[in-house]
Amino acid sequence: MPDDPNRPTVLARLEAAGKRYGAVQALDAVDLAIHAGQVLAVLGANGAGKTTALGLLTGRLSPDAGRAELFGGDPRDPRRRRGIGVMLQDGELPDTLRVAEHVRLFSSYYPSPRPLAETLALAGVADLARRPYGALSGGQKRRVQFALAICGRPPLLFVDEPTVGLDVESRRAFWAVLRQLRGEGTGIVLTTHYLEEADALADRIVLMAGGRLLADDSPAGIKARADGKRLRARSTVATAELASWPGVLRVHDTAAGTELVTREAEQVLRRWLAADPGLAELEVRPLSLEEAFVSLTQDPVAAGRLEQAA
Repeated sequence: MPDDPNRPTVLARLEAAGKRYGAVQALDAVDLAIHAGQVLAVLGANGAGKTTALGLLTGRLSPDAGRAELFGGDPRDPRRRRGIGVMLQDGELPDTLRVAEHVRLFSSYYPSPRPLAETLALAGVADLARRPYGALSGGQKRRVQFALAICGRPPLLFVDEPTVGLDVESRRAFWAVLRQLRGEGTGIVLTTHYLEEADALADRIVLMAGGRLLADDSPAGIKARADGKRLRARSTVATAELASWPGVLRVHDTAAGTELVTREAEQVLRRWLAADPGLAELEVRPLSLEEAFVSLTQDPVAAGRLEQAA
């Protein structure tokens, strides 16, 4: 059957991919596709399989089972890998080279790199061009590492915890650049522990746990799959008492009142109103992405339902 011309182009994929390290099954029959012009956020706790999955897609690792594909071929092929940009969390560079020298060197590896000035401006490091890399702060180094990832105009970009060490203003500027690149058709794979970052940027979110893919959906779809609500109100009932009620998962006090998360919103709300007839400023909201992530990855029942639906 011919490909649907309306479907986004697949740049890389895993098909029933598995990877084992001794007795540990790091990746277990994972199917995953990365599309042009989309941001895919890969989320999971440490040991979920994220790093292994990205290692297969970038050619740093080989699958023990299934297959990995990059631009229609073997990710270990240098010709395929020349089409990706990678920003790793633990990237180290020579301290004595200046920022512009690093970018020029990396640009020389690509057939049609961006002009130096354009790369420096996109990464927000134009004012650092003459500074030695070793003289930069942690956040400045992250921006230089991003410059090296985008200097070759790669159609596929992998960014691992890209905004660690950045202040709020720099983080927002980074988000704007990622959105610009996505608009130009770049496929972007994002791993981050800042779940608000995934919520703000991602077209799709993949949840992983124990080497398995639990869900692959939009941010709104992930939140809708989570079984629970967030209730907030001004109340005289102590948080310790609320926390002891059946169905209450988490509770804490905020400046706007007492907030709790529950999978049994109707029953908990009835009990709360009965215990505190003066309950005021009540709000009932869906879970945030962070709350949905915790619910879906730490609840074995929810995880089982997700695996069946994925």
